[in-house]
Amino acid sequence: MTEISDRDKLASADGARPSTDDGSIVPVVEPLLPQRIRRPSDLLRFLATLLCLSVVILLALVAQKTLNGLEGDVADGTSRVPFLLSGLVGVTSAAAMLGVPAAFAIERVLHRDGVRVAEGLSAAIAGMVLSFVLGEWIVHAGPEELRLLLTGGRSGVEPVNTLLTPVIAYVTAVRISRRPTWRAALWTAVALNAVALFAATAATILGIVVSILVGLAVGYATLYGVGSPNTRPPGSAIVAALRKLGFAPVKARRLDDDHQSSRRYAVDLKDGSRLDVTVLDRDRQVAGLLYRLWRRIRLNSETRRKAIRSLRAELEREALMAYAAHAAGASTPRLLATSEIGSEAALLVYEHAPTRTLDDIPDEEIDDNLLSQIWEQVLLLQVQRLAHRRLTGDSIHVDGEGRVVLTDARSGEIAAGDLLLRIDVAQLLTYLSLRVGARRSVDAAAAVAGANMLADALPLLQRIAMTRETRAALNKNKELLTEIRERIVELRPRTEVEEVRLERFRPRTLITIIATAFAAYFLVYYLTQINLNMITSAKWGWTGVALIAAMLSYVAAALMLMGFVPEPLPLGRTVLVQFAGSFVKLVAPAAVSGVAINTRYLQKRGIPPGQAVASVGASQLIGLAFHIGLLLLFAYITGSDTAPSFNPSRTLIITVLAVAALVLVIVGVPRLRRMVTARIRSMFSGVIPRLLDVLQSPRKIIEGFSGTLLLTMFFVLCLDASIRAFGGSLSFAAVAVVFLAGNAVGSAAPTPGGLGAVEFSLSAGLTLSGLTPEVAASAVLLFRLLTFWLPVLPGWASFTYLQRQQAL
Repeated sequence: MTEISDRDKLASADGARPSTDDGSIVPVVEPLLPQRIRRPSDLLRFLATLLCLSVVILLALVAQKTLNGLEGDVADGTSRVPFLLSGLVGVTSAAAMLGVPAAFAIERVLHRDGVRVAEGLSAAIAGMVLSFVLGEWIVHAGPEELRLLLTGGRSGVEPVNTLLTPVIAYVTAVRISRRPTWRAALWTAVALNAVALFAATAATILGIVVSILVGLAVGYATLYGVGSPNTRPPGSAIVAALRKLGFAPVKARRLDDDHQSSRRYAVDLKDGSRLDVTVLDRDRQVAGLLYRLWRRIRLNSETRRKAIRSLRAELEREALMAYAAHAAGASTPRLLATSEIGSEAALLVYEHAPTRTLDDIPDEEIDDNLLSQIWEQVLLLQVQRLAHRRLTGDSIHVDGEGRVVLTDARSGEIAAGDLLLRIDVAQLLTYLSLRVGARRSVDAAAAVAGANMLADALPLLQRIAMTRETRAALNKNKELLTEIRERIVELRPRTEVEEVRLERFRPRTLITIIATAFAAYFLVYYLTQINLNMITSAKWGWTGVALIAAMLSYVAAALMLMGFVPEPLPLGRTVLVQFAGSFVKLVAPAAVSGVAINTRYLQKRGIPPGQAVASVGASQLIGLAFHIGLLLLFAYITGSDTAPSFNPSRTLIITVLAVAALVLVIVGVPRLRRMVTARIRSMFSGVIPRLLDVLQSPRKIIEGFSGTLLLTMFFVLCLDASIRAFGGSLSFAAVAVVFLAGNAVGSAAPTPGGLGAVEFSLSAGLTLSGLTPEVAASAVLLFRLLTFWLPVLPGWASFTYLQRQQAL
């Protein structure tokens, strides 16, 4: 009998250990299995319900008239139902809504499953309290539009039904959905109850839907919070399954591992041999689902594997990959048998080979012979079009005789495409480079697989292509991928690197899309509030002044760029580049589009990339200094216009205090200080030498500084003329303060061209400065039309022309 430590305890399905054919007991050493577990599927259902609830409310707010019309039709139809019939439906539905859960509770208690009923009652109580609190908040303090949608504007109507919500929470927590007969009875009762509520004008369509979704959310939250009974088969059931497969186990021990989706056991047999058993649990098949979905959506790949896999599909996938790898001649653990263990788990039985992982081997013990063996094994898989998909230190093992064994191929793909095979090579190159250095890793791979294979994998040397563990390690060695690329190029100097885009989008792109969608929604709402008659009454003389100022701003921007580039630039083409930047603003944030297109233009002019970036950075740095200086100056002047003496305005004081507080926070938090310092250093590295070159030429100084100043002045003049076009009047200094503040907000916004953020900030600033909301909105609309929307067409023409002329 094996001794068991205090940390490891014996556990079995029924408290007894299975016996062998001769009647002896088979000891199973494993940590005591918990009686209750939190299932990831319950958490995912809870999150999905919250998402559905948010979508339903947003759609209802957007389509208020449609929803009100639909509700009116339903109410009209239910009002035509005879009174006797409607009363009968009401009584029947109320009885069913209470009777079905009560009957199910009695049935569960008779089957000695009272714990499940107690969990359901807890969910019902939580649903009752939450529905009451939400209802009170919506009626007394919530948004008016939401209150009207949930109550129909009628007093006495509950926004969130305090009967329906706890009932749905109860039946969700007791998992009534697994019983088809009870499920059908419940939803019939819910449908009848909805009809009765409509007939009595005691609920709205949105109120019923929200009540059901809130009840589901409470039920799933309860299930995840208190956990579910553990249905995973214990070690004794696994031993019994092995005996049915013809094995004669005498001892089993649970292995410590980090695999969240499986358990692993070491099983000793009667003949002295040993088995490695992998157990797949049904409740763990959704583990890591959100990460898999995110990778699947974000990355381009040739795989068509589902993000959610059934237990049977997972079993078949791992077994097929094990058989294929063994048939390819690769050194992998031999799969001996597979079996399902009831309906909740399955197992795979592998032949045991005593090994240790590459992660457990010190770096100094990884010699060239071991590296060659690793690449030989991977090459065997590559020849048979097998992608391993997880070539890391925990899946590469070394046995007692120093031979390499590949394990954990469950993530692999058979009949893999070129992309997945090249990703495998890139992943292994990177991992081994982290262990032994880029040169040794690349040289070992080239000696076995050839330089051509490495050249094919060169475009895939991207962080996003690596496993999660490798990406984390690369954060500490950011130059490693560059070193690997340089070494491959040394081996194959004429390698033509094709661009392979693995990312469908970056997280920043997703944020931009979401922000743009919200900005467009608020902008449309904002435009609907404008009096169109006022727009048609605009004074065309001032409109012409605004148009001229807007066009001259592109000349000023060209002068600004020319001033910070020591090399000569043609004025005409540089102006066209600025127009092209207005077209790029449609798809990129304002702070990014100008920098990117100007840098590209300078590179096409023959200026080295480093100097091009430094020149654009110098112009941005001086522009930022001018922006802050002009904002403080005009804020000072604005305060002096109304003060008896030339004292600083309240706006200036608030601005200075806010900036000072921000600086103190950045300086006081080390992590934030390092991040800001690194960002500034990367943005403006090489700027100072470039500025020194510019300062040696008086002409460049005049061009750069005058262009920077004129760019701001023309924009302020355009906004001022737009205000006067609608009969408004503000001091030039006040208009300048509003523009400078609004432009800063727009530059920080992630939306293209600061869409939404600029409109809101400028309108709010002009309104606070004394203009009526109608005049402010119309002026901002005209200003944005002239500076953002109107230049798009000439910007597209300029962009196309410059591309044809190889200037961009």
